[in-house]
Amino acid sequence: MSESNCQDTLVSLEDKIKRHEDNLKFLTTQANKLDESILDLQVSLGKYHSTNESGTAKENGASNSEEETMEQILQQEKTAAGVLCWLNSQHASQTLDLGLAKDVLGIVANLARVDDDNLSQLLSEYLGLKTMVAIVCRTYEGVEALEKHDGKGSIDSSSGLHGLGSSFGKSITGRFVVICLEDLRPYVGGFIGDDPQKKLALPKPKLPNGECPSGFLDYAVNMVNLESRNLSYLTSSGYGLRETLFFSLFSRLQIYKTRHEMLLALPCIQDGAVSLDGGMIKKFGLFSLGSGKGIEVKFPVISGESNVPENYIKTEDTIRMLKWERTNITEDMRREQELLDSAKANCKEQA
Repeated sequence: MSESNCQDTLVSLEDKIKRHEDNLKFLTTQANKLDESILDLQVSLGKYHSTNESGTAKENGASNSEEETMEQILQQEKTAAGVLCWLNSQHASQTLDLGLAKDVLGIVANLARVDDDNLSQLLSEYLGLKTMVAIVCRTYEGVEALEKHDGKGSIDSSSGLHGLGSSFGKSITGRFVVICLEDLRPYVGGFIGDDPQKKLALPKPKLPNGECPSGFLDYAVNMVNLESRNLSYLTSSGYGLRETLFFSLFSRLQIYKTRHEMLLALPCIQDGAVSLDGGMIKKFGLFSLGSGKGIEVKFPVISGESNVPENYIKTEDTIRMLKWERTNITEDMRREQELLDSAKANCKEQA
């Protein structure tokens, strides 16, 4: 290569370095502004909690039921969920692989609450124990961190959750379900306007005559409630738990007042239905008969009424979107840093 061409290449690489450095500076400034905005909004919410006794009472009322659900999970001693929750309760999670500790969002059973014990039992029975104690991960990295395999495809019992559990005398038997939020196909039809819970705008079922069936209450995916910390969670694609996790679990499962009304609505039931008096249709043509007793792990039940003002809800929604923007900027910064490092390495080789 001629001296002139070498010089041109160096100039081009230096321009690239300057461009990536400028991009990083800009992104860093934007990230800092977002951090400040998020912190200011979180402080305002903290002030509300510290001065609002009804909000505190509501949280305390719900915590008892959440503790019961956690106890139910801990009783599943040989399951991955039971081991993981035991480790967290013993503060042993500090020894978890960093990728696993950051990536696990929780257990299905403790990521939502419902209005009453009857609905809790019905929805928990519909999902089944293995799904109720499924571990929910943000990305596939978390799935990989939970379990390692050797060259022959056998489970490496000395690593992942198996290894950590065994180091504390806890073992996992059988298979366990892990859900990767990033890989779920989300609901993309929008939300019910001004709904603080971000319920999905699913069209009501209609009979052949065009009428909504009598006794229809709502879709199961809209009858679970998310706490603020779970409402604010967004995947890297900008989707929340309701439109990813719970839509994947329940799809368009319909809830009816009575079994009789549910059966009359059969022509418009595709993804299953349950009735408050115990009726259950798993999916079109698949009926679940008998009595579902002794549900081992159930969703927590909401206790108390919510008196959260409208501006509080809007603030939470703003924080939710700002956190999503911050996550995207972090990813952009990582890519720019990689490009900058590559350009500097190339420039050094050409010098």
